[in-house]
Amino acid sequence: MHDNYTDYKFMHKIRTDEEMTWKTLSSEKIFDRPWLTVRKDKVQLPNGHVNNEYYTLHYPDWINVIAETKDGDIILERQYRHALGMVSTEIPAGVIEEGEDPLHAAQRELKEETGYEGGEWTELMTISANPSTMDNLCHCFLAKGVEKDAAQHLDYAEDLEYFLVQKDEVRHMLESGKFIQALMLAPLYKYFYQFC
Repeated sequence: MHDNYTDYKFMHKIRTDEEMTWKTLSSEKIFDRPWLTVRKDKVQLPNGHVNNEYYTLHYPDWINVIAETKDGDIILERQYRHALGMVSTEIPAGVIEEGEDPLHAAQRELKEETGYEGGEWTELMTISANPSTMDNLCHCFLAKGVEKDAAQHLDYAEDLEYFLVQKDEVRHMLESGKFIQALMLAPLYKYFYQFC
C-alpha cells in the first residue's frame, strides 16, 4: 500500500502505513496442515495496547475464473459447501499449488473442473477474503473464447457439475442473489461493469 492520501480530505493528520503497523512480539503455530495453518500471535498496537491472542489463518493463495466460451456463454458450477450446508452456484476456482504461477493455476483448474481451455486470459483483480484474519489472496481471471478440449478431471475430494449459461441470465442471477461466494461476486460485478 502507499502513503499518498493527498487527494482525500481528512479531519485530522493521518498516519503513515508504518505508523499504523502492529508489532509482532511472539508467534506460535497451533495447527498445521497442508491447506490450513492457524497461528497465535502476541501483538502490540501503535497505541501500546498488547493483544496476547491474535489468531491468523494461513491458506494457500486461490484463483477463480470467469470463463466465456466462443459462443459467449459463461461456465458456472454447482457444488455442495459443507460449512453452510448448501449447494452453491459458483465460477470455476481452486488452490494455487506451491511454486505455481496464478495464471497457470487458473488455466489448470478450469481444464480440470470443466475440460475447457485456450482463449484470451486477463487478470481482473486480486482480492482478500478477510485481511483481518486470513493472509492469503485470491487472483481473479477472465478467460474469453475458451473451448471444450478434454473431459472433466476432478480431484478425489471434488464433486461438482458445470453448466453453460447465457451472459444475460448470469447477470440476472447476480442481481437476484443466486451467488453467495463473496470472492466470486467481486469479479462478476467487475466483469459486467467493465466488459459487458
